[in-house]
Amino acid sequence: MAKLPVVKGDEAIKAFGRVGFSLDHWSGGHAILYHADGRHLSIPGGKRELKAGTLRTLIRKADLTADEFTELL
Repeated sequence: MAKLPVVKGDEAIKAFGRVGFSLDHWSGGHAILYHADGRHLSIPGGKRELKAGTLRTLIRKADLTADEFTELL
């Protein structure tokens, strides 16, 4: 299992945008991103670092591996 990088919410939003997710709206402190094939992500935005479990779940929901996500940063 690859080691996850330390990522802030805003950085994760940009990285997922590089694989086709687009920002739809903000709900509270979370950015809601949608993909053309129907997948969606709810990412805590801002300057706070994402917890490892949260980041791993987001990567899994985006159908990426940790290595693929790291290359997007």
